[in-house]
Amino acid sequence: MVWEGRHDRLFIEGQWVPAHGEHLKVVSPFTEKVIAEVPSACPEDIDRAVAAAREAFENGPWPRTPLKERMAVVEELRRLLAEHQEPIAQLITDEMGCPITQSRAIQAVNPVRVIEACLETTSGYPFRSVRTDQTGSALVTREPVGVVAAVVPWNVPMGISIQKVVPAVLAGCTVVLKPAPQTALDAYLLGELIERAGFPAGVVNIVAAERESSEHLVAHRGIDKVSFTGSTTAGRRIAALCGHDIRRCTLELGGKSAALVLDDADLDQVVEALRLGAFRNNGQICTLKTRVLVSQARQAELVERLRSLIDSMPVGDPHEEATQIGPLVSARQRERVEHYIAAGRREGATLVAGGGRPRGLERGWFVEPTLFTGVRPEMTIAREEIFGPVLSVVTYRDEAEAVDIANDSVYGLSGAVFTTDTRRGLELASRIRTGVVELNGHPAGLKAPFGGFKNSGIGREHGPEGLDAYTEPRSIGLPPDLAASLA
Repeated sequence: MVWEGRHDRLFIEGQWVPAHGEHLKVVSPFTEKVIAEVPSACPEDIDRAVAAAREAFENGPWPRTPLKERMAVVEELRRLLAEHQEPIAQLITDEMGCPITQSRAIQAVNPVRVIEACLETTSGYPFRSVRTDQTGSALVTREPVGVVAAVVPWNVPMGISIQKVVPAVLAGCTVVLKPAPQTALDAYLLGELIERAGFPAGVVNIVAAERESSEHLVAHRGIDKVSFTGSTTAGRRIAALCGHDIRRCTLELGGKSAALVLDDADLDQVVEALRLGAFRNNGQICTLKTRVLVSQARQAELVERLRSLIDSMPVGDPHEEATQIGPLVSARQRERVEHYIAAGRREGATLVAGGGRPRGLERGWFVEPTLFTGVRPEMTIAREEIFGPVLSVVTYRDEAEAVDIANDSVYGLSGAVFTTDTRRGLELASRIRTGVVELNGHPAGLKAPFGGFKNSGIGREHGPEGLDAYTEPRSIGLPPDLAASLA
């Protein structure tokens, strides 16, 4: 399939079918030129996709297919994704400006790793168990929740699509996947690979859409569960729509994560961890550590290293391997980031590096990687998610205040502690009210639950908790002799 140009079809019921809606323009954030047009699903298209998924769930073979056979189809998808890592990387860089080295090492690799971890988790998942006590015996089963609407953002399009679709289908669900309008092209590739992997018709359907049709999908009576990743503002709206019909939902939302740098921390390790930990994907990742908390005694030393880090990160063409900071996804996103930079200056923060548009780049939605010091916890740039390459340094008097500052946020998605005393670091990590905390930059991995406290969301993805999200427990009371034979 040729990815550039005009597309007129949607992937519904295992086929590429004509769309009824208008077209979306996919625009390169580097050249600012249209690279493709794709259909924007209208409510009629959404109805057709939901009906296909509903039919596949109610009457198709997939929910009743033995688990090993479902796993085999997913394994074939994993193999195909592994074979297509380079086109996936190129497409994501084309669509949203992620530097190509990061697209190759993260955006195209993680979908494969997610499937590997999910298959291993699924093989030991308790889909059936017998529980007995003095009051009775039950066969407890984990039944597929039904038809899932998977709504994914533009910043990690393939990876987040996979982390929703794969556990859902392994649990026996069927899916309507709605990619973001800005990054619909990699979803076309995913549809082709799903078709080749051997999924039955209607198990996975893919429809790009804008807001009105997206709400139609989320509120559709044929949908049993919504899994959404995106902004907290959009998450509130989805939660309200789902709450009206008591529809299940998982929400992975925004973050304003803090990195606590203790006085004994290795600052070279801290700064190198923040290269990707604070600036990955041009600052457009919800888990990035955008608040760096450091004692007054070590602030100057850390700030100088952070300034050097920014100087070492080339800004430019995201297709060039030397580039570490590419353009933001859209002109609107750049305006948003520039608004926050202006707010930081207006409220009295000290601009140490960046803050403008890079010289010599007359096209592309670029913002220089930016560093503020003198940031107080009540400032806008310390409280609101910016979603761009902007880092704030906040000082603390002691460790207790550092934890208080880290927790003084409506968000609770991620965080980090840096120290050479790892046991002390572990104790402090347990006091941070976030779903994930990284100790000295070490990731939690793809078998650990991922999700947030507070306004960062509801529910978890990855690990057995990620499978739980796509199942409903059912208990069947058993006679003692049958319970004994099944135990």
